[in-house]
Amino acid sequence: MASRPVALVTGAARRLGRAIALELGAHGWDVAVHYRGSQADAEATVAQLRTGGANAAAIAADLADESACQALLPAVVQQLGRADAVVNSASTFEHDGIDSFSYDAMDRHWRANTAPAIVLARALHAHLQPRGGWGCVVNLLDQKLWNPNPDHLSYTLSKAALESATPLLAQALAPVLRVCGVAPGITLPSGPMNEAEFQAAHRMTPLERSSTPDDVARAVRFLLESPAITGTTLLVDGGQHLTRQPRDVYFLASSAKD
Repeated sequence: MASRPVALVTGAARRLGRAIALELGAHGWDVAVHYRGSQADAEATVAQLRTGGANAAAIAADLADESACQALLPAVVQQLGRADAVVNSASTFEHDGIDSFSYDAMDRHWRANTAPAIVLARALHAHLQPRGGWGCVVNLLDQKLWNPNPDHLSYTLSKAALESATPLLAQALAPVLRVCGVAPGITLPSGPMNEAEFQAAHRMTPLERSSTPDDVARAVRFLLESPAITGTTLLVDGGQHLTRQPRDVYFLASSAKD
């Protein structure tokens, strides 16, 4: 069996998931790099992890497919020898509001952002319990749950469900698993946001800076390595959740730029 602990990071081929994978790999973890369609990016992440001394494997799965999601953790164990943690970073982020909300939009977000985290936590618990092991799950949430606005309605509802699931899973799966959350602020450009809009949005916090990928990755590692923390969420957002915002920060930044 592998001697280093192994973390499965979903959505680790690119963006925030990649930063988390590289942070863990640089601090004693081997990493399963999950991806859905970005194979070349996933393989590049694996190559960088291996260059830094970590063992890593790229594993494809469509998390919205229940059977594929159920097969993911066994594939991690098969390729890397063990599993000790899951970081649920993969996320669908599509804009809708009350006028454009649909069952299909809600279903897409639920199947990508909420249900996989529950299935993977259950699978990690089932893997560790007979071995007498202990593990941790970290769910990536969003500061807007503490500072709500109706933009991105289906996305927000799916993340709110995941935030509620975090303490429920922490209770249901203790003492084998700890389950925690990390809620970033605006961290990377998304959708049609250009660089100027992103920089303006990033400064709309009490600290005049929001989270960076490195900030979020360090918070994830802190929770994975903190055995007395479970059932709670760290807000890593420059204080963005403290400032009431009637719309998503993208729209506010776009207006401020005009």
